[in-house]
Amino acid sequence: MATIEELLLIGKQRLEESGNEYAKYERKVLLEEALGCNYMYMLMNAEETVEVSREQQYLEWIRQRCNHYPLQYILGKAHFMDFTFYVNENVLIPRNDTEILVETANELLDAMQADNTKIRVLDLCCGSGCIGISLKKYHKDIALVLSDYSEKALEVTKKNLELLQVEAETLHGDLFEPFVGKANLIVSNPPYIESEVIGTLMPEVREYEPMMALDGGADGLDFYKRIIDEAPMYLENCGYLVFEIGCNQAKEVMHLMTERGFSNVQVRQDYAGLDRVVFGQI
Repeated sequence: MATIEELLLIGKQRLEESGNEYAKYERKVLLEEALGCNYMYMLMNAEETVEVSREQQYLEWIRQRCNHYPLQYILGKAHFMDFTFYVNENVLIPRNDTEILVETANELLDAMQADNTKIRVLDLCCGSGCIGISLKKYHKDIALVLSDYSEKALEVTKKNLELLQVEAETLHGDLFEPFVGKANLIVSNPPYIESEVIGTLMPEVREYEPMMALDGGADGLDFYKRIIDEAPMYLENCGYLVFEIGCNQAKEVMHLMTERGFSNVQVRQDYAGLDRVVFGQI
């Protein structure tokens, strides 16, 4: 049986050998999870011998990370905005870049609520539900609808609704197919990676994250074209459509929205200064 200190060293060495640049951090997180304690406890009890079952669990997780299996899938959770969401291989891992989408939608909802409007929000291609659920946590009075083509993704969505104690309607179907009525705001982070680019993505993404949530077709715009074409039929007058986009897609998506009759079409940058969100009003 190994000590805490020995396991931290083993984890760091193995992760570094696999090319993991965050080895020092990730070995700590994984051992915290395996032992059910925090890092301060590990520092104070470095010579403590670890139970065999916990040691084996930790070393198995280290093996998985050395094979590029995502840390968030191992832990079964990902942090997004101010919340922690359950995730597994059936949904994309929430990313910091997507927080710009939520922040933009939050600003629009603030303005709508100032007019005392009863607001209905549709999160299309919802995946884990992190976008729509975050919006509902910040704006408790909105009526939230979460929709996805993947039934397995919706199982994750429903678990997150329960974990974060949020009420929402969930729909299964192809984009707007199951949606009835109209929304004041439609928010979406659809698949937008060009098909030929997927093979060049980091192994954590291309080998483990759901392909149907990544592949946006030859030009990456397949879902934008469909959503933009149909959205006006499902938006209330003066309603908003808000997208996350790939950093090189702003011009094309803005053009598609303008051509379809959206006004006040704008782009927002992420914290790295890259185009990340496009939105407009019908």
